[in-house]
Amino acid sequence: MTYETSESRVPPEAGQTRRSRHRPRWIKVPEVTVYFWIIKVLCTTVGETAADLLNEKAGLGLTGVSVLMSALLAVVLVVQFRLSAYRPGVYWPAVALISVVGTLISDNLTDNVGVPSATSTTVFAIVLAIVFVVWYRRERTLSLHHIDTTSRESFYWLAVLFAFALGTAAGDLVSERIGLGYWLSAVLFAAAIAAVAIAHFALDLDAVWSFWIAYILTRPLGASIGDYLSQPTGDGGLGLGTVVTSFLFLAVILGLVSHLSVTRRDVAEPEQATGHAV
Repeated sequence: MTYETSESRVPPEAGQTRRSRHRPRWIKVPEVTVYFWIIKVLCTTVGETAADLLNEKAGLGLTGVSVLMSALLAVVLVVQFRLSAYRPGVYWPAVALISVVGTLISDNLTDNVGVPSATSTTVFAIVLAIVFVVWYRRERTLSLHHIDTTSRESFYWLAVLFAFALGTAAGDLVSERIGLGYWLSAVLFAAAIAAVAIAHFALDLDAVWSFWIAYILTRPLGASIGDYLSQPTGDGGLGLGTVVTSFLFLAVILGLVSHLSVTRRDVAEPEQATGHAV
């Protein structure tokens, strides 16, 4: 849906220029509401449990799961890029799949290549920083309110992928070094996210950086919750198993996404396209 200015008494060339300057562009990502964070954590949990389920129970192995999930992600992202606006039924499956793929990237480096968690955490942090630098130098903005072009959306999904990979590696590093267990780890990461929220609302921490820091921290939070629910009681979990945990969270995600598809509560209004926004 677009809006155009009137063409009356304006030459064709000038009319085309005016329309290109003043046509609102629909944002390709949702508004960051409480729904966003709930579904994001749920997708993160599914990313952890689904990867374990396919790897261990389905017998696909780490490499097989990585190939399958990467192919599915590629298909969903093609659909996502072809859309002209945010659609919950496409966007959130892409997040769930990229959560799985980001987890698998980190797991492959650790399990198949033997890269220590400290090293992979450092590498992913550097790569993510490079993505942000290139993104900003090219687009002059990192704001989610301006994910309205193919270029910006490409940077956004690239940042999401490495944010998930970094969150996985950092979560593994914390669990290995500190050994708090699943429940206490979840409390630790929840407290860290709360600290970021306080810094943003009370101390005016930049909104963009607050968002991405919290986005990274929700990955180990969701993983800790997923492990706590799915792992055996002898290992400190509740023993629900990866099958029950995965389908339980998928059902909740489906319900929330269906609700948002109907109510459109998280659809961001388009802004006037005036070039690069700082």
